[in-house]
Amino acid sequence: MELPAVSLKAIILVHWLLTVWGCMNHILPASYAWGNFSVLAVGIWAIVQRDSLDAIAMFLTGLLLTVLTDIIHISVFYPTHDYLGDTTRFSVGMAIFSLLLKPLACYLVYRMYRERGGEYTFNIGVTSAGQDRSTYEPIDQSEAPPQWPPPGKAAQPPY
Repeated sequence: MELPAVSLKAIILVHWLLTVWGCMNHILPASYAWGNFSVLAVGIWAIVQRDSLDAIAMFLTGLLLTVLTDIIHISVFYPTHDYLGDTTRFSVGMAIFSLLLKPLACYLVYRMYRERGGEYTFNIGVTSAGQDRSTYEPIDQSEAPPQWPPPGKAAQPPY
């Protein structure tokens, strides 16, 4: 089943709204808001620079990291009281709903990353295990290999 094309703007708008609602009641710490809004700012960068692989890769990485941090924030700071107010329940519910939507958003952003020319593996620049393609020469052209030394020059005497 093929998922419909979803705009990056729609993903960011939905997660922004859910994060705002999740931060309504001060149950979750400020690090929840800082982490999620920072990742959404990187997502805006990915919208502005449509051709940038770095922007979409950083947005995808940020979304993946906020899945982990959201799980930690919600599990540590979930209120243990028997009675929860309506705004507390709504706020935590929206944070949980945002967390549940993030794997789908990660998948959709990963598809956008592939459409922009990204590879299956992420290269963070620490190791260079791939081939250097800056000196790539096509092999389908049938040229005669250059002769060394050129036929018009005499060979240099060895030193």
